[in-house]
Amino acid sequence: MFSILDTLKMGAGIAAGLMLYHLYAVSIGYPSAARQARAGYVLVAEKTAAEAQAAEMERQRNAAAEASEEHRKRLAAAEAAEQAAKDTLEIEIQSYELQLSEKNRACAVTAADRQWLLRR
Repeated sequence: MFSILDTLKMGAGIAAGLMLYHLYAVSIGYPSAARQARAGYVLVAEKTAAEAQAAEMERQRNAAAEASEEHRKRLAAAEAAEQAAKDTLEIEIQSYELQLSEKNRACAVTAADRQWLLRR
């Protein structure tokens, strides 16, 4: 059915086809190698993204802790200032009452007046 010449032609055609495919694959890169490289790239990209996300979460946690600490310090300072103002007012009231008692005058400050002064 096939002669030897036909078989040689078919063999040469197959060899030429394989040679062309090989040249094509070498010029654009082997698809399987490209697929493996992309798979490796995806893993590296996912790892990098996860590391970046973890670093961002840690940065946000540290910023929140720092803000909380700063708020605590400001609150303590405000409470100390408020207590100092109350103490100063109390000392002023006592000083005024002492001055009045030295002059034999009565202080007409009631408990309600004192509370009003303390709230001021």
